[in-house]
Amino acid sequence: MPSRHPQHRTVQGRPTRPRPLAPIPFEVEAVFPELTGTAREVTLLYPRAGQPGPGDSSLGGPLLWPADEPWPMCAAPDHYKPLSAPVGPEPVAMVPVVQLYARDVPGLVFPAGTDLLQILWCPLIHEDDASAANPRLTWRSTALTAARAAVREPPRPHTADEEFLPRPCTLSPTPAVEYPNWDLPEGLGELLGQRFEDLKEERGYDYFEVATTQQSKVGGYPGWTQPPNWPDCTDCGTRMEHLLSITATEPGTGRWLPLDDRDPRQDEAAVPSWQAEADPAVLDTFGHGMDLGDLGGMYFFVCRICPHTPHTHRFDC
Repeated sequence: MPSRHPQHRTVQGRPTRPRPLAPIPFEVEAVFPELTGTAREVTLLYPRAGQPGPGDSSLGGPLLWPADEPWPMCAAPDHYKPLSAPVGPEPVAMVPVVQLYARDVPGLVFPAGTDLLQILWCPLIHEDDASAANPRLTWRSTALTAARAAVREPPRPHTADEEFLPRPCTLSPTPAVEYPNWDLPEGLGELLGQRFEDLKEERGYDYFEVATTQQSKVGGYPGWTQPPNWPDCTDCGTRMEHLLSITATEPGTGRWLPLDDRDPRQDEAAVPSWQAEADPAVLDTFGHGMDLGDLGGMYFFVCRICPHTPHTHRFDC
C-alpha cells in the first residue's frame, strides 16, 4: 500500500549504486555462434525492502505526485479478490508500483521533456488476464512535477489482493548483458538443446542460469514465465519494444546473485558464482513480496516510432 509517510516538495533522492556481479563464466557467442547478435543490454533493478522517499527510484514506494492531479482510482466492474466477497461499486485506489528517475537508469530512453517514469495499478485481479491489475503508466518532468508536488497522503485502497500489493523497496539499478531465454529465435532452442545440456554436463552450469535473467528489470528481454506474447503497436503495427518487467522472483542463488549478498560463510574462491547462495541475514529483504499469480510477471512495452510513445502490457503466471 502507499507509504504512511507524507510526501514533500523535494526530489533529492538517495544515490543508487549498481550491485557487483560475477562475470559470465564463458563467451556465449564463441561457444554458440548461432546466438551472435542476440545479446541485449539490460538494467537489473534488485528491489530490496526499505523506506524509499518520493525523490527516490523505487518499487512500491511513494511517488512524486502533482497536487492538482487526482489520484487514479479503478472503478472496473470486474475486479475482484479470489475466494472473497464481491468488491462492490466503490472505486479502489491504485497503488504505486514503479518510480524511475532518469538519473538512476541511464539505459532507459525517456520521451522528450520527461525524466520520470511512474507506474501504478489496481491491487485486484481483473477478469481479462491481459489486463491483470489494470496498470497505468505515466512519463513526467521531475522539475514540473516537483514545482506542484502534493504534500498530503494519497488515498489507500479499501481492499486489495496481496498478490498485487508491493511492499516498499529501494532499487539498485545494475547494467548487465543478457541473452534470450523464451525469446530464442524460432527453432534455435531445439537446435541448441543438446549442446546446452552438454555445457551443463561438461562445465557445471546451465546456459539459461548464467546468460539469461527472469527478474525485475528495465530493457533486455521480458522475464517471461510462459511462451512470449509480444504486442504490436495498434497505431503503426510495429512490434513494440520491451520497456520493463516486474516479476515475482529475484535471484537468491546463482550467477545473478550480487556478490555482496552472498553468504559470507561460503568460500568465494572455492564456490563458483553459479552455485552461490544468499546470506540468510538479508534474504528476507529480497523482492517486492508479490506472487503475481503463480510466480508470474507483468511486462510493459512501448512504441518508439509513434510520436506519443504508446504503451501496453502483458501478464503471465
